[in-house]
Amino acid sequence: MFIIVVLTLLGYGLVHSWLASTHLKQSLRQLVGNQLYYGLYRVSYNVVAIVTLTPILGLVVFRPGHSIWEVTGLARYGLLLIQAVGLIGVIVSLLQIQLGQFVGWTQVSAYFKGQPLPLPIEPLQFGGLYRLVRHPLYFFSLMVIWPMSTMSESLLAFNIGATIYFIAGSILEERKLVAVYGEAYRDYQRRTPALIPFTNRLRER
Repeated sequence: MFIIVVLTLLGYGLVHSWLASTHLKQSLRQLVGNQLYYGLYRVSYNVVAIVTLTPILGLVVFRPGHSIWEVTGLARYGLLLIQAVGLIGVIVSLLQIQLGQFVGWTQVSAYFKGQPLPLPIEPLQFGGLYRLVRHPLYFFSLMVIWPMSTMSESLLAFNIGATIYFIAGSILEERKLVAVYGEAYRDYQRRTPALIPFTNRLRER
């Protein structure tokens, strides 16, 4: 099951990288027009992401494979505490951004109301959790998926694949952010670590 989950996650990552590629986006804009593209692309992308991830999660739940480790006693509650902090961090990270635009509902609403699209560029976030890392949503998601008291073969494969996906996604995302925000984002990159808090201080030593 380990190899099957890894391969399905690899396919998932390739498909979503293609869907997020500049070339495909330009082709879609030319095909359907700017208004329809900017109104419906984001929410469509997220729907496809959820639908295509569901079968992989089904494999993890219903075909777990062998048990890798099982933590009991007080250590289990320590892991649960780490996961709780991670979940809170995910929620706060989402609340710090324009959640409606992230999901795509704001763009859909603007499209059906006949409002001009694309929407104004979202301002850069430097405060709150974004002072800790440049990608707090990824960092806290890792805090949720890794401290499992029971780790199955399929779940381990999923976590490894998800971690690689987060790293690759952060690299691709930052290329786009540099293209949009220029020197302001480059300065943010110099000041703030990408995924692991306080690692910039280690580089300065």
